[in-house]
Amino acid sequence: MVILDGGMSNALEDRGHDLSDDLWTARLLRDDPAEIVAVHRAYFEAGADVATTASYQASMPGLIRAGLSDEAAAGLIRSSVHRAREAAEAVAASTGRELLVAASVGPYGAALADGSEYRGRYGVSAAALRDFHAPRLELLASAAPDLLAVETIPDLDEAEVLVPLLDALGVPAWFSYSVSGDQTRSGQPLRAAYEVLAGSTAVLAAGVNCSAPADVLTAVQTAVSVTGKPGVAYPNRGEAWDARSHSWAGQGSFDPALATTWVDAGARLIGGCCRVGPADIARLATTLLH
Repeated sequence: MVILDGGMSNALEDRGHDLSDDLWTARLLRDDPAEIVAVHRAYFEAGADVATTASYQASMPGLIRAGLSDEAAAGLIRSSVHRAREAAEAVAASTGRELLVAASVGPYGAALADGSEYRGRYGVSAAALRDFHAPRLELLASAAPDLLAVETIPDLDEAEVLVPLLDALGVPAWFSYSVSGDQTRSGQPLRAAYEVLAGSTAVLAAGVNCSAPADVLTAVQTAVSVTGKPGVAYPNRGEAWDARSHSWAGQGSFDPALATTWVDAGARLIGGCCRVGPADIARLATTLLH
């Protein structure tokens, strides 16, 4: 069993940071990288085995729009892996634990900063998606993460672009969709979505993230049965993202007891996403490992 971390954004907000601009957590890579390291350490100390980097919303176009040069933008994306590695090495040195770094690869919609990652169907060509994803994948891979976390993908059309890129790159990855009920966020059947991943040589685990906890079990069951790969599950608290206010709305909860049903369904990498913090991960680790 591998315990993943929780949300970077909520942990930074709890430390007093405003993440309302278009760069979201990636702004702190530029403005206060020590805070990124501190959050990674907090999750490791809570029991996580993996740090997911703050690169989810870090893209070359987005960083250049924010005023960075091409060289500075590329360096900032690579730095997300270095900051996570810094935390992993510090905690490993004092505990002897084997800790991993997963470089976050968010969907095209995340860089638009308009909530598109929860809708999919962006209205752009496959070629445009390749042009967006390929440089970032290569930059992240060049920083030597242990694996890639391809996450919150809302649309199998985007998966069809990403999987060949991942296989050509050759870095191990997990791949998780954002879902609603028994469909991707863009409304495609989960079975069809996971079939895109089934033959991939790079994708080692498949599943779901940043979705309501109640939607996880069906997604994991489908992912495992279709792909034959271990499942990955790290939901949010079940709240809804308001793209206009850049905030979460509604009520939600993260019950670690639910995770035992995900394990029974074949999930082997389990954690939390947005609004799930270090205390939640500590309870999750206790539930699953003791």
